[in-house]
Amino acid sequence: MFIVGRILSSLLVIAGSLVLVFAILYVLPGDPTDNMIDPSVATAEQIANLKQQLGVDQPFYIQFTRYISDMVRGDFGNSLLNSEPVLDKILEHFPATLALTAASALVSITIGLVLGVLSAIHRNGPIDFIARLVGLFGISMPTFWSGILLIVLFSLQLGWFPAMGSDGWKTIVLPALTLGIVGAGFIVRMVRSSMLDIIDEHFMLTLRSKGLSERAVMYKHALRNALIPAVTMIGMLIGEMLAGTVVIETVFSRQGIGRIIGDALMAKDLPVVQGVIFITAVIYVLVNLLVDLSYSVIDPRVRRSA
Repeated sequence: MFIVGRILSSLLVIAGSLVLVFAILYVLPGDPTDNMIDPSVATAEQIANLKQQLGVDQPFYIQFTRYISDMVRGDFGNSLLNSEPVLDKILEHFPATLALTAASALVSITIGLVLGVLSAIHRNGPIDFIARLVGLFGISMPTFWSGILLIVLFSLQLGWFPAMGSDGWKTIVLPALTLGIVGAGFIVRMVRSSMLDIIDEHFMLTLRSKGLSERAVMYKHALRNALIPAVTMIGMLIGEMLAGTVVIETVFSRQGIGRIIGDALMAKDLPVVQGVIFITAVIYVLVNLLVDLSYSVIDPRVRRSA
């Protein structure tokens, strides 16, 4: 029942996000036909015919019903700019965005967990100071600014990594670091806070009194109990990283979903915007569903209650 309940709630979130996004795009000022035909040249009849062909002259419920029925059949519509099928466009560019998100998540988790645990173990020491400084830097620095700094340092000055492009593993290093440092800042603070709360619990003293080594107490028991809030944070950060690719792929001139949706918003290409947001929402919900299910693996108490 636990898994069924989580799946049903996930489906409701996806449906709600679909309705919300469609409604927001419907009420936004402007018309998709503005970028397809020049109102100063075209006649009113030509503009009306184009709106009728696109179906944007219909009421909200008719447009939404038609969109849902087409989407169920796997038809996300065509781009208003070049008539390219939206689903083909998404599938072509999504692997690059997923690779960037996965690399960024790996950077965040690795740096965040390591520094968070070391910061809690060496409380008020030099390592704790460095870890908190990294956390503060990651949270405070805007991604577009940190991305530019990394380009200047590692690309223009040192020449270690290319500043732009999507070909080869070297092109993903700087974008992944830019996004990953932000996530690492949140994870460091969360893990440190959770670890300090666990370390002060009475059961930790009991474990030490039983003769367990400090390493076993910290890494086997304290860390495991502190992981649940960190795992929750990681699930939320992955969604933030997917959204953050809009800025990062623009800064580093990478081809991906973020770049596509940015261009589509500027051109009011609504089918592309709706398709990208829907696919992103599905991935975000699936990630958080996996996070919810992982609680029972990390903490036996959750498994027993479920």
